[in-house]
Amino acid sequence: MRGMAILACGNQIPGTQDRTNRNAYRVEHIRPRSVTMSMLDLTDRVAIITGGGTGIGTATALLFAQHGADVVLAGRQAERLQTTADMIKAETGRRAIGISTDVRNDEAVQNLIDGTIAEYGKLDILVNNAGGAYMFPAKDMAPDRFRNSIELNLISAYLCAHAALPHLIKSPHAAIISMSSAAGVSGVKGGSAYSAGKAGLQMFSRVIAAEWGPKGIRSNVIAVGGVASEGALRSWERFGMDADSMGANVPLRRVGWPIDIARGALYFASDMSSWVTGQTLSIDGGPSGMGGLQDDALWPEDNE
Repeated sequence: MRGMAILACGNQIPGTQDRTNRNAYRVEHIRPRSVTMSMLDLTDRVAIITGGGTGIGTATALLFAQHGADVVLAGRQAERLQTTADMIKAETGRRAIGISTDVRNDEAVQNLIDGTIAEYGKLDILVNNAGGAYMFPAKDMAPDRFRNSIELNLISAYLCAHAALPHLIKSPHAAIISMSSAAGVSGVKGGSAYSAGKAGLQMFSRVIAAEWGPKGIRSNVIAVGGVASEGALRSWERFGMDADSMGANVPLRRVGWPIDIARGALYFASDMSSWVTGQTLSIDGGPSGMGGLQDDALWPEDNE
């Protein structure tokens, strides 16, 4: 009803008639636009996706290109990057290139940014997707392994964001999306370094959202749950598990797939989230490990 009252006052907030030119409350500010019109459109925007040659990175790059973006895939395996770039070009008609990059190395990261600008002339979206987990008890983890995990999961995102900043400032659609993990929210035993790195990534992203927001740059995070990427499937197999067994205790009763995460990235990259920054979105199939009543007690009719 309050919205109707505003409309009745000539599309202005009551008492602001003398400020019409500098603070008008137009109908477009309260009337939802159709999602199909343009809210998810990324046409002619340029996106870098680190870890772009497989899994979540590939799914994100493909989805962005399907919505009009030109993409740069960064990773350490040049052949895989080229194969993925060729697939994206063939399926979408958009431009796609791969640039071999070790995101832990500041010179390599600067080369990634420079190569992007040389090819496309601008940069609008950065997806910090590169990362990885080394699972060891904290008491057994060597300092170099701990340090490497922090470099891969946290410092790499700083290097990429810092190098991209001069170009993102010039974009009217600047967005940074960083891939964290449920481990960064609640921790995981055996993953002290990984959990610390991802938790740090979330706070780094939140701080730059506040610092860089006045320049029009948004920064958000996706906390990824158990996703059946190629690497995850291989890892689960070593422990005698598969997608079905991993999803058995997830509230939605399935694991995630790379496209589930890519859709969240599209939301953060697009105008759909134009007033969202500094946030962490969990895409994980729901909260697990809550204790209390089991399913057979919650849904006894299922056992009848």
